[in-house]
Amino acid sequence: MLRKWKELVRKLKEDIYTLYLASKDDRVPFGAKVIMVVTVAYAFSPIDLIPDFIPILGYLDDLVILPLGIWLSIKMIPAPILDYYREKAKEQMHLRRPNYVMAAVIVLVWALLGYWLYQLYTDSIEQT
Repeated sequence: MLRKWKELVRKLKEDIYTLYLASKDDRVPFGAKVIMVVTVAYAFSPIDLIPDFIPILGYLDDLVILPLGIWLSIKMIPAPILDYYREKAKEQMHLRRPNYVMAAVIVLVWALLGYWLYQLYTDSIEQT
């Protein structure tokens, strides 16, 4: 069962990257580009429509909206273009190495945000 989940997640990552690559192609219809850009932006955005800390509903939007956007985008892209970018995405994902610099930047931003929130909290306690 774990293997199925890993395969599903890998396929979703591959589809998102395929949509990202295809969004730059002039042969893709404008309506499909709009849906693709919104879908890819939602996938990469740290902001959700329903925050993840809300039980069940927080992850439900990720389980429904993201696959729906991917499915709709894929249906709107002409088949030869989709096949080309799927192959290109597979190749590039296998060649890609983890970007540790970007990971460090993200961790640093979260640490600074946490420190800032901590400072706000301690200042508000001292004032009361």
